[in-house]
Amino acid sequence: MWSIVRYRTFSEQAKPLNDWQKILSQALNSTATLSKHLKTPQSEIDPSPQFPLRLPIPMLDRIQSTHANDPVLRQFLPTQQEQQDSVGFVHDPLEEARFSPLNGLLHKYPGRALIIMTSVCAVHCRYCFRRHYPYAEQVPDSQQWAKLLDHIRQDTSINEIILSGGDPLSLGDDKLRQRCLSLSTIPQIKTLRIHSRLPVIIPERITPALLQWMEPFPLPIVLVTHINHPNEINPAVIEAMHLLQKAGVHLLNQSVLLKQVNDNTSTLKSLSERLFSAHILPYYLHQLDTVSGTAHFSVDDQRARTLIDELRACLPGYLVPKLVRETPGDLAKMPV
Repeated sequence: MWSIVRYRTFSEQAKPLNDWQKILSQALNSTATLSKHLKTPQSEIDPSPQFPLRLPIPMLDRIQSTHANDPVLRQFLPTQQEQQDSVGFVHDPLEEARFSPLNGLLHKYPGRALIIMTSVCAVHCRYCFRRHYPYAEQVPDSQQWAKLLDHIRQDTSINEIILSGGDPLSLGDDKLRQRCLSLSTIPQIKTLRIHSRLPVIIPERITPALLQWMEPFPLPIVLVTHINHPNEINPAVIEAMHLLQKAGVHLLNQSVLLKQVNDNTSTLKSLSERLFSAHILPYYLHQLDTVSGTAHFSVDDQRARTLIDELRACLPGYLVPKLVRETPGDLAKMPV
């Protein structure tokens, strides 16, 4: 039987509402409440952000400063800087509407297709490239899901499915299992990839029910976590990742290079080492997608290349992520 994050028994976990769902439902969504919890000065917070605040309470333990320059808090704190217009920063920087043949499906790259599983995220990252995405129109309902499966089945060039959103792990265990199993019946699909922040934000999401269908799943599962700073990784996260690894899930990480969060060599070095201690391999370091409201996070390309060069000098090669940028129309994410 699977051990559980914080070492609870299966019977303790078996409640009408799973712990992770309760934590998710109680996430902070008011800037006034966040300020009260952290004693962050009101002058550092946008009281009426266009992109809503969402921050689960357990993340407060990983914030070490009450001010907006804390590298964890900075990722989630709405500020007035988001209201500033910047040249080249637009609503849909990746032009995703161009690559959506039907609701919920993005087909950008050869061999891979991405499914928008849900609009729900555990946390609202202020640099999110889908902060303006039309989720209400795009998340597939049950009828659209059947059409989506038929489309994938007929396109034999697709051999990997990427689950995204929102956060696919915000779906309940039963619905997620059923949809993943339906994808596994398509003959040409060889790999299932899940992009998620939930095991980091709320490690309790790694439930026995999730692990019990993942371990015997007929396709290899790759879980790509989104971790930008070593302070995000605590013992509960490490335990959750260990459980996923025991279930045979391959663990990778994608980070975004963010000004005043991780744009220095010591932080990125510590992040790679901390990821490896959690059984996660550094995979990509993304240059920021130029979505409107995020210019204050931008790091110039020359600085980014210098950081990678410095990481190569102090880390083994397998701990140095690839520095990449996504550009609409390219056949893959390209090196910077």
